Amino acid sequence: MVDPVDTAQEHISEAHAEHGDKDPWPRRMAVAVSFLAAGLALAEIGEKATQTAYLTHHIAATDTWNFYQAKNLRAGMRNSEIAVLESLPNADTPAVQARIAAARAEEARMHDDPATGEGMKQLRAKAIVEERDREQAFHAYHGYEYTSGALEISIVLASVSVVTRMRPLGIAAGLIGLAAFGFGLAVYSHLT
Repeated sequence: MVDPVDTAQEHISEAHAEHGDKDPWPRRMAVAVSFLAAGLALAEIGEKATQTAYLTHHIAATDTWNFYQAKNLRAGMRNSEIAVLESLPNADTPAVQARIAAARAEEARMHDDPATGEGMKQLRAKAIVEERDREQAFHAYHGYEYTSGALEISIVLASVSVVTRMRPLGIAAGLIGLAAFGFGLAVYSHLT
């Protein structure tokens, strides 16, 4: 894969060698390309960071939902235990009643356990937060991808403008680059 920054620098060097210092356009485009390349590097750092955040939140959400399902199964087992104990012929004895009460307490703790934060109610809330954070990271990741793509295009246009001496291409590169910077900042600020 061709690196757009290296390509731009080669074209700028060639154009500078051909025309000397008479035309300041190549020098200006070289400065523009360096700013665009710096923005591209920052966008790619943001892209990798949000990709890591996405994966982290995805794993946490999956783990939390798995824990929720395990709690649900254990609560179901306690409910079955209660039904069996209540159907026994000696269900009214104090020993069986104590086991029924313990099973009910354990089933209730499976559903709601604010002390440890590991009841189904708390796990559900935690999983929903992880899913929301995962989706935000996914959205930001795509925003940084678009920013990187636009900056790469602007670097190529700036390079071509130096080689062809077509200033409108350089202006277009600058405008695309500015728009990409703005979009990248909006992604970083969570405005998109």
